[in-house]
Amino acid sequence: MTTVTDALGRLAHDVERLCANIGQVIQGKPDVIRNAVVCLLAEGHLLLEDVPGTGKTSLARAMASSLSVSWHRVQFTPDLLPSDVTGVSIYNQDTHEFEFRPGPVFANIVLADEINRASPKTQSALLEVMEEGVLTADGRAYEMPRPFMVVATQNPIDMEGTYLLPEAQLDRFLMKLSVGYPSAEAETAILRTEKMGATVTHLAPVLSARDVQGMIDIVKQVEVSPALEQYIVGVAAATRGMSELRLGVSPRGSLALLRAARAMAASMGRAYVLPEDVKAMAPVVLAHRVILQPDAELQGRTGAELVARAVQTVPVPRIAPAG
Repeated sequence: MTTVTDALGRLAHDVERLCANIGQVIQGKPDVIRNAVVCLLAEGHLLLEDVPGTGKTSLARAMASSLSVSWHRVQFTPDLLPSDVTGVSIYNQDTHEFEFRPGPVFANIVLADEINRASPKTQSALLEVMEEGVLTADGRAYEMPRPFMVVATQNPIDMEGTYLLPEAQLDRFLMKLSVGYPSAEAETAILRTEKMGATVTHLAPVLSARDVQGMIDIVKQVEVSPALEQYIVGVAAATRGMSELRLGVSPRGSLALLRAARAMAASMGRAYVLPEDVKAMAPVVLAHRVILQPDAELQGRTGAELVARAVQTVPVPRIAPAG
């Protein structure tokens, strides 16, 4: 147990280093940064939705630049083809055979910028690779490098020239975060550093791919008590019975909440999950997985609000400190 405790202590220290490095670019948003790092440790994919100019792409780039890993950026546009993302087979006249040329999805971190500007056909090209970490092309399966994470940005669906992400695509994202506007102090700091150019270009990596993979392996050792598992199932079940929701949280959502809660506990240096971890992760993990009834939408209700209410209706289990 001492070995696991020491490993978790180092993991928590590395998380703080990574968050501090990203924080040089994203001013005044420590919770957003930590959640993004937790998403990485949970081997999940991240969707950043907000209005233009709030730092969605900067957060994704800062995260990729803070890690010594391969990363590719894809600018999603209406004319982008699935093969522009996944890759294409080209005929080699010397060998008289088709050769597969990997696309930008073959990287540790893939930045899908403005993903909802591409057609649903192109968006669906990411479904298999995001779920299984494998891409099938010409009858052959290609494995993605580890760690593998898709960080997608999108503008709100009521912005002109965007396509609504289908439910199956949304469900592939472990978290959906909103960066939001900075505070006055943070925005002043942003203005103060403007003369130095883009801060993200000056970031140096603080962790390697091997470091991140090791951290992910440690996260999997974090204990989750049966009472906490029942608590997570109870939260998911509570959303399925809400009259304001047409579709509640699926079992995949329950698994996602478990993974995120475990990663959050590990980021704090703990070897066990607490109910507070589940409560903290529930809004960002579950809100985008529920579908509201039309009348609830007209009343201005949101998925995050209804998920928060569902969490409040489930009795909180008592967990012993020893896990």
